[in-house]
Amino acid sequence: MNKEKVSLPAKMAFGLGASGEAATNWIFNALTFFFYNQIIGLSGTLTAAAVTIGIASDAITDPVVGSISDRWRSKLGRRHPFMFVAPLPLIITIYLIFNPPTGLTEMELFAWFTVCTVIMRVCSTLFAVPHLAMGAELSDDYIERTTIMSYNNIFTYVGVIVMHVVVWFFIFPEYDNGRMNQSAYSPVVVFCISLIMVCMLTSAFLTLSQIPRLKKVPEELPAFSMRQLFLEMSDALRNRNYLYLLFGLFFLSVTIGTHETLGLYMGTFYWEFTDQQIGLLIIANVFGYAIGFLVTARIHQLIEKRWAIVWSAAGLSVSWSTAVTLRLMNLAPENSTMTLVVFVICFGTIASACGSILNISVMSALADIADDHELKTGRRQEGIFYSARTFFAKVTNGIGHVVAGIALDVIEFPQGVPASQIHPDKIYALGVIDGPFAMIWGLIAAFIYAGYRIDKAYHAKVRAELNSRASPLAGQPGKSG
Repeated sequence: MNKEKVSLPAKMAFGLGASGEAATNWIFNALTFFFYNQIIGLSGTLTAAAVTIGIASDAITDPVVGSISDRWRSKLGRRHPFMFVAPLPLIITIYLIFNPPTGLTEMELFAWFTVCTVIMRVCSTLFAVPHLAMGAELSDDYIERTTIMSYNNIFTYVGVIVMHVVVWFFIFPEYDNGRMNQSAYSPVVVFCISLIMVCMLTSAFLTLSQIPRLKKVPEELPAFSMRQLFLEMSDALRNRNYLYLLFGLFFLSVTIGTHETLGLYMGTFYWEFTDQQIGLLIIANVFGYAIGFLVTARIHQLIEKRWAIVWSAAGLSVSWSTAVTLRLMNLAPENSTMTLVVFVICFGTIASACGSILNISVMSALADIADDHELKTGRRQEGIFYSARTFFAKVTNGIGHVVAGIALDVIEFPQGVPASQIHPDKIYALGVIDGPFAMIWGLIAAFIYAGYRIDKAYHAKVRAELNSRASPLAGQPGKSG
């Protein structure tokens, strides 16, 4: 049992890997759809299809990687070999995504984007799933786990913020038409892949010292097979609390997928922000991220994780869409003004704080569920729980991308055209999709999350029983067991 607190350097080393993951997700979620649809000219539907196929393939490999890493035996433990292997093929495929061959037909371009995306997403999984599972294994303590996942969360935001600052303040503004100039994307890619490589490999090296405290592969754990994988996932899905988190995630991911797809469209066409103004919005939201990071552990001491998850999911969904909805009602400041920037910042800060609290809370709750699963089945399998959750998140996130992509084609949103030349009705339709429509799914998620039931008292009983089983005195005459 890991009773000792994890050192600050170890927490930071673990968290650093999340910055590499964040840079990967940022360039994919923030730029690839816009790049292929607006810069290259691929239709919204085909662009969404390529993104969704990549996400779906990634989702399928998540539980496979989780199950394999649960069983991997090596001198480097069961998580680190994957963390060392993943970065190089990952950065190669990111480069290829943003450098398609010239002269391709639309279907050839679709095929190129799809294949590269599939490979990139799978490589990302090879790092992300074992990395998260390692974090869950660093401590058995209910509150300490929250703190560990807080570092994962804050370094995620650090990665996002670094990408935003460099791209929006230093790269795009150096090019004519900024984000609408294809040449501007080359230095963005170079910076991104450099950040990914440094963060992921540094995290892997600096957490090698933590291998002795990580869980070992149980001797009785069956060898990997697809049949065994399905059995393990079936066992996981029998956990009532896990199901509530998954189904809540299903609806929340539709909201998030829609926002991710349309984020750059909103900044470019709906709000008509400059590159610097977009960068300023993100920097300002650091305050929200910091709030979430600083207060989540304290919140978990005051209220159960269940309610932290419910209220943060609702807050994220409402605040994210409120600014957009107010503009639809002609209640927002004029476009391109600093007043509007401040207006959007206020709602964005609330959303980022709620998102930070939600992510930390859910990740911490999954570790508690893994304890519950171990008590009931005798198997310690964080990899399955984290990867299965990721599977659901990515599949449903893909639905958001599909909806947004099809919607862009349905409303016949123009390609490569300045905001000033786009008909107001199309701008209005864009706002409806990103505002009220996206918000509804997040509120449904908050309602479902309320079904989660593992609290401090129940978790304490689970840990006491597991500790009793692990004790060398357990089972001896006259000893409790």
